[in-house]
Amino acid sequence: MRQPALVPAPSATPVPPPQSAEEHKPFGFGVVEQRARALAAQPYVRDDGGVPEFLGKLDYDQYRDIRFKADKALWRDEGLPFQVQLFHRGFMFKDRVVINVVGNGEATRLAYSPELFDFGKNPVPGPLDADLGFAGVRFHYPLRRNEVFDEASVFLGASYFRAVGLGQTYGLSARGLAVDTGLTKAEEFPIFREFWIEKPAPGGAELVIYALMDSPSVTGAYRFVLRPGLDTAMDVTHHLYFRRKVERLGIAPLTSMFFHGENTDRFADDFRPEVHDSDGLLVSRSNGEWIWRPLNNPRHLRISVFRDEKLTGFGLLQRDRGFDHYQDLEANYHRRPTSWVEAVGDWGPGAIYLIEIPSDAEKYDNIVSFWVPDQPTDAGKEMSFSYRLHFTSDELMAPRSGKVQATRIGAGGTNAQDGSRRKFVVDFVSETLKLYGEDAKIEADVSTSSGAIRDAVVHKNTETGAWRLSFELEPEKDKDPVELRAVLRAGKDVLTETWLYQWSAQ
Repeated sequence: MRQPALVPAPSATPVPPPQSAEEHKPFGFGVVEQRARALAAQPYVRDDGGVPEFLGKLDYDQYRDIRFKADKALWRDEGLPFQVQLFHRGFMFKDRVVINVVGNGEATRLAYSPELFDFGKNPVPGPLDADLGFAGVRFHYPLRRNEVFDEASVFLGASYFRAVGLGQTYGLSARGLAVDTGLTKAEEFPIFREFWIEKPAPGGAELVIYALMDSPSVTGAYRFVLRPGLDTAMDVTHHLYFRRKVERLGIAPLTSMFFHGENTDRFADDFRPEVHDSDGLLVSRSNGEWIWRPLNNPRHLRISVFRDEKLTGFGLLQRDRGFDHYQDLEANYHRRPTSWVEAVGDWGPGAIYLIEIPSDAEKYDNIVSFWVPDQPTDAGKEMSFSYRLHFTSDELMAPRSGKVQATRIGAGGTNAQDGSRRKFVVDFVSETLKLYGEDAKIEADVSTSSGAIRDAVVHKNTETGAWRLSFELEPEKDKDPVELRAVLRAGKDVLTETWLYQWSAQ
């Protein structure tokens, strides 16, 4: 069966002068770094032209009707552990993406052909340009059975990419870089404009992918090592080259969706109790503290900042795995992956940012989190970072101490509701906490940035073994938002991660 053709086509990106035969070296990460450095020295030019009008006007469903023909997948008949499929340009994916395959140290470009795709019900008027190129790439691996290749990862749109492990469905996305996210000016979206895919060894369990990133402010050379499995992991290394200063540089950005959940304290006209890809941000601090910050769909843009002298790890988690909490047979939110960023090496001082954007529909990604280094950026500057990115269903990184199981909010009061106060109910659970008897002296350390904490009570839920903290917040007029903090203790021993919450009356 015919597969994508390998042709000796030149790269679409500017490159340094060719080397002599004596200087020629096999393809490697250094080649991508050289390309990125050369690209940063030139003005930014976006390669999004040449898309036929009918492709550019496709809607979401029409674009999804264009499918790569599975029998033409790269390496399909070679008995290798991975297969590669491609995305067609069109709809919102107009940037030309060059795909190369690396074998025996040599990189060869994959040629575009409309014969690689089934256009479904979409009419195709006239011949398509032979150099139309692709929009992205996806990788298949036998997650469930040796003879069945499942989609394990996809790179499509700007610098977005996703991955799943066994039993998971696509949810949140990672990005190569975030540039000026959450500022009053327009955000910049870097683009992966070229990929190089190393041909894997027979019987291997990893795939090496290189990428060239470009944007008006910065270029980058990226190396990914994809390891699919129960916990699909990606080792990421990138070297950045700046054309100009970036006001807010986001490293290892994660993008997700939170529409409503158990902590939503306003009416959601939805038959489903919860709708979200992720329900909280987990932060591992360099001093050993673990922080859990439940996500919100706020009425106004909210930005939370968690400073540290050294990044250990952070992630957007889908901690709630109960189907009955979602009741969605199509979206399967209970199977969305958790994504965890595990820093490799010392990234220096900086801060984890959490940006929550108001949203009126689940189709919008309204949650973003990333690391912002303190080191400044400027034209001509270079930076390098390495990390391991996990896509998992289990909290492999979670602390052994008690973790927050649920956060619920409602009106204050006991026998009658008091709308001037807000009641918070937080459940903590762990195997250790279950061992404490209901008469154990477990106390809560609760604080607020404004207003007053009233009636804080801790008691054991004998039905589940969890320990429940409940308290009321008496807000202070014109002091909004309110930052809340709580942890459970037994004497001097800290029993749980730190619960942080940002509540707003607006």
